[in-house]
Amino acid sequence: TQNSSMCPSIDDFRNQVYSTSYSLIFVLGFVGNSFALAVLIKTLHQSSPFHVYMMNLALSDLLCVMTLPLRVLYYVRKGRWEQGDFLCRISSYFLYVNLYCSIYFMTAMSVTRFLAIVFPVKNLQLVTVNRARIVCLCIWIFSSLTSSPFLMSGQHVDPSTNKTKCFEPPKHASNRLPKLQALNYMGLILGFILPFLIIILCYAGIIRTLLSRTPATRRQHGSAQKAIKMIVIVLLTFLVSFMPYHVQRTIHLNFLSKEGTSCSEQTFMHKLVVVTLCLAASNSCFDPLLYFFSGEGFRSRLSSLRQTMRNSTMHRSVKLKPISSANGENHQLDAN
Repeated sequence: TQNSSMCPSIDDFRNQVYSTSYSLIFVLGFVGNSFALAVLIKTLHQSSPFHVYMMNLALSDLLCVMTLPLRVLYYVRKGRWEQGDFLCRISSYFLYVNLYCSIYFMTAMSVTRFLAIVFPVKNLQLVTVNRARIVCLCIWIFSSLTSSPFLMSGQHVDPSTNKTKCFEPPKHASNRLPKLQALNYMGLILGFILPFLIIILCYAGIIRTLLSRTPATRRQHGSAQKAIKMIVIVLLTFLVSFMPYHVQRTIHLNFLSKEGTSCSEQTFMHKLVVVTLCLAASNSCFDPLLYFFSGEGFRSRLSSLRQTMRNSTMHRSVKLKPISSANGENHQLDAN
């Protein structure tokens, strides 16, 4: 058995990858989701259940990316936390609340799309804006409560370096491991496997219904194209962001409770933690694609917003024109 403290540190790799990735995710996530949220708020009068889920997803992503600059600061300072215990706890908490809110909002969007295509008549009675709002409220409460254990661990002082630490993964054979493993299995089943199964079943139903339609009917239904784009984006987000993170987290926690691991194994595992956590945080960058390509009339909302802004600009310039022409006449009179 090799003690992890005797193994070469991956701190330089970790600090570089985290600070670069989180900076990029912050910029892309903040711009994309702020823009989407602005469009969705401006066109609130055209509300639909899908619109409600999109708004909540954008809000959840913004909450998450707002905490990333604190992480960037921590890794730029080479693992020294100077922002206090409260911000340490809240930054970890918001990352996990967003992660599971994103998964559940995507699941709700998939179920909504499934009902609209497979049961179009029942859908009108089942899926309403008010029901969508209640579902969103339940998702927020559930994600906030199930992520609350992350509020329990805050900053701590590393006795070997005397540095104040935050966001640190558990050490080998830590006494926190049994509790973390139990939390992980709960998160894995309720927060990943169950929603993923629901999404797969919804998409199987959607594809089956679309394939049973005649080509002429398929062309008439714009919802078919939106559904296919949504399937591609959501599955990509799950396969790139959520799956590697949940699989690796489970393997890593089991690995930490094992005895007799070599330094190369420990280094490899720690590097995988860094890469998969960055991928998990990157889900905030995928979501704006979801609004733009499969959002219910998102592009038409965007063009109507553009048209409204253009009309108001023209209205303003028309108001100003008589004043400038009157000034022109005055100049001519002065010249005579």
